[in-house]
Amino acid sequence: MKLRFAIAALALLAVVTSGSLRAEDEKKVEPKCPVSGQPCKAEHTVAFNGGKVAFCCPNCPKAFEANPEKFAAKANLQLLQTKQIKQVKCPLTGRPMAEDKIVEVEGEKVAVCCGGCLAKAKKATGDELIVLLFTDAKKQGFEPVK
Repeated sequence: MKLRFAIAALALLAVVTSGSLRAEDEKKVEPKCPVSGQPCKAEHTVAFNGGKVAFCCPNCPKAFEANPEKFAAKANLQLLQTKQIKQVKCPLTGRPMAEDKIVEVEGEKVAVCCGGCLAKAKKATGDELIVLLFTDAKKQGFEPVK
């Protein structure tokens, strides 16, 4: 009888835990326009780094295309947020990522390789952190999702 109760309790725990993990996984970060910082609209997009970057209005894609380097870091962050690119190595050194060295950037977890990189990333804030980690996604450890 005790064994049946223990099995039932474990099964219930598994269901509750998997339900809460799914709810956590479903939390979506709403990407922002890399030019204005406003919420994006699907009808305003530009191809960039193997994906599509969304903007808030028809004027922002024009500003982006006129100076993509200025907005590249935020565009690359949006590509990560929308699962169009994935991280494959430390964005600061190009070395393998350490699972326990994580920095959060606007709802996305980015792994680095070592305590030195983690300290450097934790010193940066806001746009400075985005620029540090995402200016050139191809060179900084991110690749398109296939």
